[in-house]
Amino acid sequence: MKTIVSAAALLAASLFAIPASAANLVLYTSQPNEDAQATVDGFMAANPDIKVDWVRDGTPKIIAKLLAEIQAGNPVADILLIADMVTLEHLKEDGKLLAYKSPEAAHYDAALYDADGYYYSTKLITTGIMYNTSAAMKPTSWKDLTKPEAKGLVTMPSPLASGAALIHAQTLAAVPGLGWDFYKSLAQNGAIAAGGNGAVLKSVASGEKAYGMVVDYLPIREKAKGAPVEFVFPSEGVSAVTEPVGILASTKNADAAKKFVDYVLSEKGQEGFLKLGYIPARNGMKLPEGFPARDAIKVLPIKAAEALKNTDQDLKTFSGIYGSN
Repeated sequence: MKTIVSAAALLAASLFAIPASAANLVLYTSQPNEDAQATVDGFMAANPDIKVDWVRDGTPKIIAKLLAEIQAGNPVADILLIADMVTLEHLKEDGKLLAYKSPEAAHYDAALYDADGYYYSTKLITTGIMYNTSAAMKPTSWKDLTKPEAKGLVTMPSPLASGAALIHAQTLAAVPGLGWDFYKSLAQNGAIAAGGNGAVLKSVASGEKAYGMVVDYLPIREKAKGAPVEFVFPSEGVSAVTEPVGILASTKNADAAKKFVDYVLSEKGQEGFLKLGYIPARNGMKLPEGFPARDAIKVLPIKAAEALKNTDQDLKTFSGIYGSN
């Protein structure tokens, strides 16, 4: 796996690599590095007159960077493509996004985009269980991770470092029979929470840990490459983030930014995400190799406005159980 470069270093490198006059758009994203580059390459191939620089980090860090720049009166990004709708709902309420009614929205379920056009889902990224094939237990349920067989062998990303992990915790916390008691039971069973999804993948694939909560595409990709891992969609259901795209209200390149939104929502853009191993958000698209049929994946509901309202308290609750990692 590539070492994650800091957002500041990436931006500095990209600005040196491309003359400022040619860098028409700046994308802030939480996509993995290779995926971000593939997304940008696809867009620029379809729009050769527009150049895009990109900066990558986990959603909480990328938003902190963005808000600091806005506070300083020097916002750099034109477009966001980050983990979840809750984060973009917050930016919408704060007046930091530009409304744009994309014609591509007609091909999406209404629940997957903002009715006013402030943000649009691009894919479905679920969080389930991965395990090392040498593990003694083959989990099928979230509660399996609290069993004695999993004691000290479970790892998960921290909601403080991963937007998907926050949505996952908020989703499971609302499920009867799971809730925050489930997270307390995991902690009592020796589970750890730190860093992002990439660290979980590395830990389980290497055999350091036997089980992990992780976004679906990482272990499915690695299994296809020969890694000793399996991925499970637990019987209770899975959480999902939809990696929405939105335009910053402060952009000076609104027309180019709208073209980017249209592209990632278009059939061609969605095919690009499919090739990268994601479930496209657009209706009528195939699923990636290695995934079960779409109707076999039970996606648990989450109410964006309610999750946004509860975010600060939920982060405190999680930190109270696992610490501030």
